[in-house]
Amino acid sequence: MYEPPILQRIGYSIKYCFMRCTEQIQHCVAVCVDMPRSENYIAFPILQCPIPAMKQAILFFILTVTLAACDKETAPPAKAEHPVLTHIVGTLAGDTGNVYSGEIRARHEAALSFRTGGKIIERLVDAGAAVKAGQVLARLDPADAGLQVSAAEAQYRLVEAEVKRYRELRGKGFASQSALDEKEAAFKAAAAQAGLARNQAAYTTLRADRAGVVAAILAEAGQVVGAGQPVLRVAQDGEREVAVAIPEQQLADLKIGAAAEVELLADGDAGAHLAGRLRELAPVADTASRTYPARIALSGADARVALGMTAQVRFKKNSEGSGLLVPLAAIFQQGDQAAVWVVAADHTVSLRPVQVTAYRDDGAVIAGGVVAGERIVSAGVHKLGAGEKIRVIGDSGKAR
Repeated sequence: MYEPPILQRIGYSIKYCFMRCTEQIQHCVAVCVDMPRSENYIAFPILQCPIPAMKQAILFFILTVTLAACDKETAPPAKAEHPVLTHIVGTLAGDTGNVYSGEIRARHEAALSFRTGGKIIERLVDAGAAVKAGQVLARLDPADAGLQVSAAEAQYRLVEAEVKRYRELRGKGFASQSALDEKEAAFKAAAAQAGLARNQAAYTTLRADRAGVVAAILAEAGQVVGAGQPVLRVAQDGEREVAVAIPEQQLADLKIGAAAEVELLADGDAGAHLAGRLRELAPVADTASRTYPARIALSGADARVALGMTAQVRFKKNSEGSGLLVPLAAIFQQGDQAAVWVVAADHTVSLRPVQVTAYRDDGAVIAGGVVAGERIVSAGVHKLGAGEKIRVIGDSGKAR
């Protein structure tokens, strides 16, 4: 067996030291044999025994213990198990499709605004507040509207008094029918004007037309707004949807009513999965993003589905894809042969050849070599050796 030069030099030094010590001990024994008994006791207490055979036994014991201690090898340290990210094979290649990120929205949303212009003097709700139908949300300064109501009602009372006099005069024959008809028309116009003024005064108060949640605040108190300018956006209670944007390259693959799987990222590591369908797909692309807005209706949405949550939408493909889908980083390429590291029950790894039929953005499609349920190494495949024992880390990043 090959030994490094440094170990050879150390061995030679140790042998030389033992040889010198042996010569010194032999010399001392020879001297002690010739010494008187009293001098032998003083100079070498360890050799006090007067019997020569006993002296040789003591010397042999000392040399044996010394050589045994020097020849003892230190046990090599235990090799640490390296943590390795793994993946359990089980996803069918035909079940996956494109994934889109979206936001939870209400099925019906309305931007509420005043039907008349003015200065906002009060806003009674904040974003996220639950409102009921008819609840007051904001108010405008009612001073101008009040003056218009006063003027219209005063004109109405004046015309009302005149029409009463003309009716009496007509009854007595002192007024013509045409004059009475003119006063009747003026009376109706004044009544209509008074009613319009009262409506305009009522429009200074913004009320919720249905129950829902205030999704956004678009104007603040002290701001002057015009008629029809959005002030609040209210999401109606009831159905929930996911708003996503579809790239133009994938528009042809989607049809109205297509089945989709929705995952809520806020609901733990695994996420909550809901069924959905494509309800709406815009025929015209957005001018800024050049994507097509789409809405996915959710089935069985409950209280967990809150407005504004982030969701991932995956449309299921109808194509019959054969094989299993594994991460791209799990493929260990050896020339023309692809392989994966399979983790055994005792956490040792072995390299197994596989047949890759396709490389996709979401992984590699394997037609043979592994079966569903087996655990494979999904990262760091070039740093492993056959039979090496690892510390398994699952897909979620938790050690096992």
